[in-house]
Amino acid sequence: MKAEPRCRLETLALRKQLIGSSCKLFFPEDPVKITRAKGQYMYDENGNEYLDCISNVAHVGHCHPEIVRAAHQQNQLLNTNSRYLHDNLVDYAQRLSNTLPEKLCTFYFLNSGSEANDLALRLARQYTKHEDVIVVDHAYHGHLTSLIDISPYKFRNLDGQKEWVHVVPLPDTYRGLFREDHEDPATAYASEVKKVIDQGHQKSRKFAAFFAESLPSVAGQIIPPPGYFQKVAEHIHKAGGVLVADEIQVGFGRVGKHFWAFQLQGEDFIPDIVTMGKPIGNGHPVSCVATTKDIAEAFSATGVEYFNTFGGNPVSCAIGLTVLDVIEKEQLQAHALQVGRFLMELLHQQKEKHSLIGDVRGAGLFIGVDLVEDQTKRSPATKEAEFITTRLKEEFIMLSTDGPGRNVLKFKPPLCFNKKDAELVVDKLDKILTELEKKNT
Repeated sequence: MKAEPRCRLETLALRKQLIGSSCKLFFPEDPVKITRAKGQYMYDENGNEYLDCISNVAHVGHCHPEIVRAAHQQNQLLNTNSRYLHDNLVDYAQRLSNTLPEKLCTFYFLNSGSEANDLALRLARQYTKHEDVIVVDHAYHGHLTSLIDISPYKFRNLDGQKEWVHVVPLPDTYRGLFREDHEDPATAYASEVKKVIDQGHQKSRKFAAFFAESLPSVAGQIIPPPGYFQKVAEHIHKAGGVLVADEIQVGFGRVGKHFWAFQLQGEDFIPDIVTMGKPIGNGHPVSCVATTKDIAEAFSATGVEYFNTFGGNPVSCAIGLTVLDVIEKEQLQAHALQVGRFLMELLHQQKEKHSLIGDVRGAGLFIGVDLVEDQTKRSPATKEAEFITTRLKEEFIMLSTDGPGRNVLKFKPPLCFNKKDAELVVDKLDKILTELEKKNT
């Protein structure tokens, strides 16, 4: 017999009693209880509809009927580990290989982005026989201990930086070390990587990998200057290391122009390892690492088996295949490009109107609005950003902030987010910014 649903306050009380306090809620002062979702919309226990501008995990839309159907049908037949032959595993690997450069032809399937990044770290170290890792400032790569160690966003608030971790400046041309007026920011930022490598070599350090999100997200929706990763790859390869592209939040057509965010850098850039996370399963726990034959064979040469009990199980692969089908059938990559450009245009119009908006940047449906207290100093408008997201929630729009100053409004909605949605959120944003300006005068 189905239990009666709890009221929101009862659910909140039980959560506080039973769930670790470090597991934070959106809008902790007045959290929302979501009971169902469809497409780009979520619904609370009272039936109120919220526009979801946050959930990159529900990549092709919440509860997509074709994905729900694929999971159900495969669950009725078989779900087991990958030590048995099954067509879904090889079919999925083959479909993924068709989206990637030819040399990225070997796949490992796992359950989460954190697992994928942890495996990428192991692959890099085994292949290079080196230990040290270079990461960009403010990066986040996952919640496992190994990944907290290479995530400045996390380790700066914990045990600090390990000796084998080296941090380079975030390639941010708006508020970073080298800005939009620099003649060649890509080379300048890449030279910072070479500087770290040279300093490490003086201390007899050896580098396994340069590890980076193709588009840094937690760092504030950053778009690295074109050519940056090519130059970094030259430096890390010369040092005997490999380049890992973390595509967990930005791959699978989100950037519109390309299927993978690393392809924004140009056809001449190919990472050595690419990691993917739950968006590839529309939120189902599936992830993947793609790499080269040479790196995979070096990993196998240890004689130690890599086994992930339910990584690549038939249900996960059926869902992954269906996500690819939906992206293709509904032309979601092209949709992300068109709607993203439309949203960027609307946001640029708001930038001309409101001095709180310092920068609008993005690619496809990965967009950041950098809010500033002062246009010249570019000081983060943290309080204003929090006010805006709270007010938007009151208008039934879910948006959150990121960046070191928690001042960047981040748009990473499901790819079915449309032009009508874009108009709605920008119209509400315009009214709230006007409200703020009146309040501050």
